[in-house]
Amino acid sequence: MNSHQAILGKLQKRKIAAKTRKRGYHSGSRKSHKFGSSMEFSDFRAYQPGDDIRQIDWNVYGRTQKHYIKRFLDEQELSIAVYLDATSSMTKIQQKWEYAKALASALSFMVLSSEDRLFFSAVSSAGVQPIKRKGSVYSRRTFMEIQKIEPAAQSTNFLGCLKETLSKHQQLAVIIADGFEPLQDWESLFRKLRGLKQEFWLFQVQADEELTPAYSGDIKLIDSEIGTAVNVSMSPSILAEYEKRLKEHNEQLEILCKRYGGQYIFAPETRDLQSVLFRDLYAKGLVR
Repeated sequence: MNSHQAILGKLQKRKIAAKTRKRGYHSGSRKSHKFGSSMEFSDFRAYQPGDDIRQIDWNVYGRTQKHYIKRFLDEQELSIAVYLDATSSMTKIQQKWEYAKALASALSFMVLSSEDRLFFSAVSSAGVQPIKRKGSVYSRRTFMEIQKIEPAAQSTNFLGCLKETLSKHQQLAVIIADGFEPLQDWESLFRKLRGLKQEFWLFQVQADEELTPAYSGDIKLIDSEIGTAVNVSMSPSILAEYEKRLKEHNEQLEILCKRYGGQYIFAPETRDLQSVLFRDLYAKGLVR
């Protein structure tokens, strides 16, 4: 729990910096690009660590002994969707699954603690109901709920399930997946997101044993999504060819993602989660 407290304290001070100028119509905690009448007073919200203390309304503090900040009509929310690949391909390797959940819960916490609107979906054929929430009051609860998600039974491919789950009313779609699906299927998704005028980020999470497998001899390979098995005799040359193809696939996926205006973040489960959240995203200008 102490480790959770440490990372939540850091996340609370960060905001997702979506580049889109399209905003929701409801009050939030971020500045829009509009001025004039939008600067009219709307209501108050509770002070959060990281807020500018100059914005505290001391008259309200005098009456309530609590710190509140004035909220204006120009502070409008973002609607952000977080899609976590919860199909068998992602959940069969425990460390990879836990890493992906930790990433999804951290990003969802950041969305809610910024008073933005969250649509979270653990995408699989199990039909788990998505989480739809708004506001920092739900941030910790949602963080813990995502951490506790259990893997579903064997399920079909991620992108096939995602097409049925995809929400059309978001400014930003955050996708957390291993990216093993065919490139043409990813391109179809990216094209659809661009057509919906949604900004999108792809976090590609892969396990160390997927990137550099250490197998040798005769083994049975099982497709985690459809359950079929094949016997293979592994050799150094076969492993080298596998690693080469995977590297090429990942590079092509990154190129495709960027071609359609998306942000690509490679997040192998061996990379420290805080480095991804507080270095990689900051370096790309995706959080502030």
